[in-house]
Formats: sequence, C-alpha cells, structure tokens
Amino acid sequence: MPITVSVVVLLAVILFVMIRGGSLRPGPAIAATLFGFFLAATGIAPAINSTLSSAASALAAIDF
Repeated sequence: MPITVSVVVLLAVILFVMIRGGSLRPGPAIAATLFGFFLAATGIAPAINSTLSSAASALAAIDF
C-alpha cells in the first residue's frame, strides 16, 4: 500500500508540473486520468500491479 500511494502522489506531481509547464493540456490530462481509472477496472490491472511491485522491489534492492 505505501508504494501505491507514493506512485500516485509522484504521478500527480508530474501531471501538475506538465500542465503548469504547458507541455500537457488539461483535456489530454483528463483523458489520460480517466484511461487509468478504466484500465484499473480491467483484467490486466493485477499484471500491471505485480510488474510495478517487482520493479519497485528491484529498485529498492539497489545499493547506491
């Protein structure tokens, strides 16, 4: 759960910066957000979640 909340906050910040910077208009941003919500309701959502969890675990295991 903490990883999911962190990813949501990070993506929200990136989206906000892109809209404020002018590289993303509000219309496409809303469409992308709605696409994400509808994608989460499909059968592929568990596969995406496990892939992102695996990637987060791999990144956490890297020693800098």
